[in-house]
Amino acid sequence: MTTRSLAAAAAVSRALALALLCLVVPAQAADRIDTIARVKRSVVAVGTFDRDRSPAFLFRGTGFAVGDGTTIATNAHVLPPHVDAEHNEVLAILVPAYGNDATRVREVRRAAVDDGSDLALLKLSGTPLLPLTLHGGAPVREGQDVLITGFPLGGIIGPFAATHRGMISAITPLAIPQDRAANLDPAVIRRLNSGSYRVFQLDATAYPGNSGSPVYDPATGNVLGIVNMVFVQSTKEAALTHPSGITYAVPASHLQALLRAR
Repeated sequence: MTTRSLAAAAAVSRALALALLCLVVPAQAADRIDTIARVKRSVVAVGTFDRDRSPAFLFRGTGFAVGDGTTIATNAHVLPPHVDAEHNEVLAILVPAYGNDATRVREVRRAAVDDGSDLALLKLSGTPLLPLTLHGGAPVREGQDVLITGFPLGGIIGPFAATHRGMISAITPLAIPQDRAANLDPAVIRRLNSGSYRVFQLDATAYPGNSGSPVYDPATGNVLGIVNMVFVQSTKEAALTHPSGITYAVPASHLQALLRAR
């Protein structure tokens, strides 16, 4: 084959590759847009409600529907230590407006709490929400792309779900043994004594209010993990006085175990 023929073949190959890229990238973007829209219908704000105070709904974190749509998954630390029943305060979720539906507040009750993984399940009466599917396929791998949908700073900027993208940057132990006793605090000691498990370290940015947000696959919407902004970070970084903005997530397998055990 002549030099001219080789150059022509290379040019054709580049043109075909570019054409394929032009087809694949918009398709991936469209899949991601559709996935986000579907996931947002399942994501709720978690807090307490008292119609006689202002604001009536006090935001505490994020949750999302699983199972048959009447179960809400969130972090255990998102739940209040108690509710003021004397003043008719109740545990509640806020379902954001979607389409022609108005924003709704719905009462929930505690169904299960696992302090070891900082996960909680809430039970909703009445009409179910659209549930998300928990990942149960191939193991999650470092470098895998993810999306996070929740309510960053929800108590300040309002109940408008926002989505951030990132990847699994590492899969690390929840608690790392320290080289000096002075670096141990009660949270680290509890984790080391109870048996450490692995968590997802993400390069995506999460904010206060994102606790309980689903971490999910951009193509399928399947939940890979649950953002944890307090429990995991304080355990892993207690010796460093919480310096970083690294986001962690508890793998969805722990949520699956809690759903089976309740």
